[in-house]
Amino acid sequence: METTLKGERRIQRVRHELRRREVTVAQVEQVSPGFVRVTFGGDDLADFVSLSFDDHVKFMFADPAGEVVRRDYTPLQHDAAARTLSIEFALHERGAASDWARAAQVGQLAAIGGPRGSMIIPLDYDWHLLVGDSSALPAIQRRLWELPAGARTIAVIQVDDAADRRDFASAANVDVSWVRSGDELLAAVRALQLPAGSGFAWGAGETGVMRPLRELLKGKGVAGVDMRIAAYWKHGAADFHERLDD
Repeated sequence: METTLKGERRIQRVRHELRRREVTVAQVEQVSPGFVRVTFGGDDLADFVSLSFDDHVKFMFADPAGEVVRRDYTPLQHDAAARTLSIEFALHERGAASDWARAAQVGQLAAIGGPRGSMIIPLDYDWHLLVGDSSALPAIQRRLWELPAGARTIAVIQVDDAADRRDFASAANVDVSWVRSGDELLAAVRALQLPAGSGFAWGAGETGVMRPLRELLKGKGVAGVDMRIAAYWKHGAADFHERLDD
């Protein structure tokens, strides 16, 4: 386990045993026009561990041609007692994973690998900034579920369709701004006056937006150890994931 020290806070990086888990679709829920939540079940999930909203698992399934497809997804909700795990899929016009999620049926087989590890970000920062597009929405939702009562939180979220906006169940004090493009996302963050005190900034989305976001936050005085920015996808690339750390 590695730690990053900032004041009295420690960001923990915990490694997990890498396992492939066979699962079965237990429930399919259309959350909004652009999102489907699939709950998987199976005995292999009894000892599944996900310690951070920033985690990702490798979701594996067979496409219509019989080829194995692998994509990274946020583990949204895990119930060890019930042996279930929920993953939320953003539905794109084209894409093997989107096609799978649209057609998912109870009883269907799939597999999940990981997570390889967790970056545990303390809950007691003076403020939290969460920025991302639709690919980051499940991670943002999970973080808002986990934050304690009254935690000062700013979220800037990009979704193409206003119908995919949602109300978040959170005990935190959350200020949410919804935007419809990467340019609008960057403009909204640029216009922010970050609160006083020690905060943590987290962002994920398309690499062409996340790279300038990182530089923008650095220009606002957010230190590298106080942010985690990742590219969850890239135009024209499949199965893309990149951490944008110094």
